[in-house]
Amino acid sequence: MKEIRIHGRGGQGGVTAAELLARAAFKEGKWVQAIPFFGAERRGAPVKAFARLSDEPILVRSQIYTPDYVIVLDSGLLDLVDVTDGLKKDGVIVVNTRKKPEELNFKRGRVATVDATGIALELGLLVAGLPILNTTMLGAFAKATEEVKLESVLDAIRQVWHGAAGEKNAQAAALAYERLVKNW
Repeated sequence: MKEIRIHGRGGQGGVTAAELLARAAFKEGKWVQAIPFFGAERRGAPVKAFARLSDEPILVRSQIYTPDYVIVLDSGLLDLVDVTDGLKKDGVIVVNTRKKPEELNFKRGRVATVDATGIALELGLLVAGLPILNTTMLGAFAKATEEVKLESVLDAIRQVWHGAAGEKNAQAAALAYERLVKNW
């Protein structure tokens, strides 16, 4: 079983990212869970969401405390939240940032980065003037971890959003897949 923790801010689509990731893995025949975490959530506040992917039924029902993978939608959270908390020794962190992986000072884990904000702005992928990062970061996650295929991510996106909105989100995910930079 692989466990994924998503860090973002309220309104960035972290919960939707967990659901889309679960849909993508389900398409590949995996057992899945997508779990939102609702604390004192409000737009802009740090929030978390979780996903589990497995080849066998998933019996645990809880938050994820020792993730295999961490997705960070907003690099501004790196100064506020220990996103590596509980990360497994060989875990992977996928961060939305312009920085290269070696420029980030994580004490554990392998690091991959992509400028998801830049991709969203480049494509005009905005809601209420804010860049959409969740679908973009799922393309980066697919490349960094190989836990799901890019095609499955794109199908899951198009299943939720039809027409031009779905295509633009899928294009953003595909660009993030191409532009991801890894430190391993």
